[in-house]
Amino acid sequence: MDLLHSAGVQVVQYLQENYQGSQGWFLFISFAADLRNTFFIFFPIWFHLCEAVGVKLIWVAVIGDWLNLVFKWILFGQRPYWWVHETNYYGNASTPVIQQFPLTCETGPGSPSGHTMGSAGVYYVMVTALLPSVPCGLRAFSWCLRGLLWLVFWAVQVCVCLSRVFLAAHFPHQVIAGVISGMVVAEAFDHIHSIYNASLRRYLGTTLFLFSFALGFYLLLKALGVDLLWTLEKAKRWCDRPEWIHIETTPFAGLLRNLGILFGLGLALNSQMYLESCKGKMGQQLPFRLSCILASLLVLHLFDSFDLPADRELLFYVLSFCKSAAAHLCAVALIPYCIAQVLRRGDKKSL
Repeated sequence: MDLLHSAGVQVVQYLQENYQGSQGWFLFISFAADLRNTFFIFFPIWFHLCEAVGVKLIWVAVIGDWLNLVFKWILFGQRPYWWVHETNYYGNASTPVIQQFPLTCETGPGSPSGHTMGSAGVYYVMVTALLPSVPCGLRAFSWCLRGLLWLVFWAVQVCVCLSRVFLAAHFPHQVIAGVISGMVVAEAFDHIHSIYNASLRRYLGTTLFLFSFALGFYLLLKALGVDLLWTLEKAKRWCDRPEWIHIETTPFAGLLRNLGILFGLGLALNSQMYLESCKGKMGQQLPFRLSCILASLLVLHLFDSFDLPADRELLFYVLSFCKSAAAHLCAVALIPYCIAQVLRRGDKKSL
């Protein structure tokens, strides 16, 4: 593995030395590829335009990120920004110098890349959702549009991969593994149709299973003398600036956030507010859908901008779960219900 890692460090150095002017672009891509944007931007747009795609996005993102966590715990992947300081591979030779950035200091293991796995899964869902809408009249035109969609997909994945390597957050083999894994997860959910009419009991059971498995796996290995949070010490030791280390990047922070979103979605889809608004005639009207999108984006942005206390770790995890659940309960059920009531009152007044 040292040979693979050293080759990866050479790629990091090459990108940093030759594409320093693209630093802002790589930072933006890495930020944009975060799953938070799927949950707080892509999801409300897709859900209120095509409910099935929105639901699928959440399931693919949550299950994919959970699998990413399990894979990371099993594979014990290193990250470039700390590996170069701790390896004995270079012996008496000088250690390669690689830059760090505000988004470099991820605190979890590195393999596979969560950014590329999430990006590949989410964009795969969106591209495959758009493909059936491509007109089939002119074969050449149809093939061009389909090719353009897949070109955009692969362009995004290449940019995300280069970004994560440039930032020294991942080795090249880790980002490639992430893209492949994300596509596999998204393709698997093409054959799981039960998610579209899942009951609240199913959502609750899935949430409890995912949390119990992750926590049980962590506690079991800890009892055997294996600390799955071994990367936290490395991140704190080798990150250039302490303020670049955020509790949001810890394994359990992402897990609790995602599970809160999944539970909130299940709670909303099985609520009376959702049934009265989105499932009636009002739910088929474009002005209603567009109003829901705009209001949901605004409310979710407010939720996302609300900072949680980071000094108490357990409290942060609990509040993160609750915040995520409440945000998506609002976006799916409460906001559509309120908008439906306002539009109905307007119709009655006009009569």
